[in-house]
Amino acid sequence: MIDRYLLRYFLAVVDYGSFSRAAAQMNVAQPTLSVGIAKLERLLGTPLFVRSSQRVHLTEAGSRFAAHARRIEREFNLAETALVGIRPRPTIRIGILSSIPTDILAGFVAAEAAGAREERYEIIEGGERDLLQRLARGRVDVALTIVRPENDRFARETLLSEGYALALPAGHPLADRESIAGEALADDVMIVRRHCEILSETSRYFTERGVRPFFALRTTNDDRALAMVRAGMGVTVMPESYRAEGVARPGLAGFALRRDIGLLFAAHAEMLQQGSPLVDLLRCTVPTFSPLS
Repeated sequence: MIDRYLLRYFLAVVDYGSFSRAAAQMNVAQPTLSVGIAKLERLLGTPLFVRSSQRVHLTEAGSRFAAHARRIEREFNLAETALVGIRPRPTIRIGILSSIPTDILAGFVAAEAAGAREERYEIIEGGERDLLQRLARGRVDVALTIVRPENDRFARETLLSEGYALALPAGHPLADRESIAGEALADDVMIVRRHCEILSETSRYFTERGVRPFFALRTTNDDRALAMVRAGMGVTVMPESYRAEGVARPGLAGFALRRDIGLLFAAHAEMLQQGSPLVDLLRCTVPTFSPLS
């Protein structure tokens, strides 16, 4: 029989990435937590973690067990609140891709604040790979991220399909064009969005056309990139759903890459796909940021 405290020790290590931080979170000595994890591994008959000097990682068995442990701990919490007569208010952990426009997230938050708040939520921002890892480990319940046909590990649904377009200051000489050839930007200063999922393809597009620009800014902050475009620092390539006053969004000729944005559900939380006010709100909010016409 597996005691609940062992599950909590295990989930703390998954969430905090090390035995020392997990022990501090659980308010126990590190040797105590280590003994607990070793006991759990003996009970299950398999290692759950790969230990290293820098960080612990889940084994394949550990990843599978994490989904079950999350579900069991959630049921424990629901049972406790039911016994004391408190209506349970579940917390949903939502992963948000870093390159999702802030306007989409803000639209969701504003709509949720105006509602009945049947569920609580926690936002965890990350890159595409990071969010996939968090889903696999059960550290987020659902992620608003890129949906790829080849990734069938998680239940998924697409909410928005969009291409990529240039972002130019409204006063740029080419700002009124519907589409601009890459060669026409040979003398322009550019801004690099470092966490863009198509960064290498964008670089190849311009290199193949003999465009080797000066880069005035390299940033992982898309709001800053957009603000610097508006201020006249340079131009960049962004998903079509990014909008800002003072920024023109003409197409980039011959650049046909697209992305599908949607929801991926962790194995322990697939029930959210059928019934969740928060998930329904995301479904309603995201498609309102339709691609540029």
